[in-house]
Amino acid sequence: MTTTTDARDADIARAAAAIADPSRARVLQALVEGRALPASVLATEAGVSASTVSGHLAKLLDAGVVRVERHGRHRYYRLSGPAVAEAIEALARIAPPLPVTSLRQSTHAHALRRARTCYDHVAGALGVALMAALLERGILEGGDGHYDPAAAKGDRLSAPGNDTTYRLTAPGRAELAAFGVDADGLPGRRPLIRYCVDWTEQRHHLAGALGAAVTDRLFELGWIRRGTRRRVVDLTDAGRTGLERTFGVVLNT
Repeated sequence: MTTTTDARDADIARAAAAIADPSRARVLQALVEGRALPASVLATEAGVSASTVSGHLAKLLDAGVVRVERHGRHRYYRLSGPAVAEAIEALARIAPPLPVTSLRQSTHAHALRRARTCYDHVAGALGVALMAALLERGILEGGDGHYDPAAAKGDRLSAPGNDTTYRLTAPGRAELAAFGVDADGLPGRRPLIRYCVDWTEQRHHLAGALGAAVTDRLFELGWIRRGTRRRVVDLTDAGRTGLERTFGVVLNT
């Protein structure tokens, strides 16, 4: 007897089991910013020994949620793709917050909410403010940037980034080109426009190839820079001025 598998079936339990361990969850959260990191750094992030993190990384590799890159004798780990980051963000939206037991943790939590990376695009208050500005200026259309699970189709956790169809307008394409982002020249191996439901702001921020390209441009201009803490992004004075003049983004945080 031949056994067939429905293309819609997925071994969710296997992926969930890989993520469920607290140390592995911390490893994945460290990798959500999109950079490749060595095992030594991931061990520090997870609060475990080098030998212990090796076992966790082996399980994550086996589950297909991370991949390894070899540079000479060194091995670096990164998420296997943006879908993994989207899953982590989706889980963060429904997970209870970890207790904050120190000023250091409180400061980090506030910084993450203000501005952070979500795989390869900007998130947090900065990310949703930028998304709102792109919609307000008519660069994007098709939604209002708000998380609305009660809508006709809803923002479903089962399909993050798919339920609202955002489109880049012709004037928006020209405006982004003037900003230094050529939407026509972006790689076609991933959707141009996706969105994530931001887990701290409960609104949409821009993802997809366009979200990554805009974020890269913000780094190139020096408008944002990586913070000293995991995933944190700092908005520079030049960035605060530039974003307001270019897109009308005003942040009060």
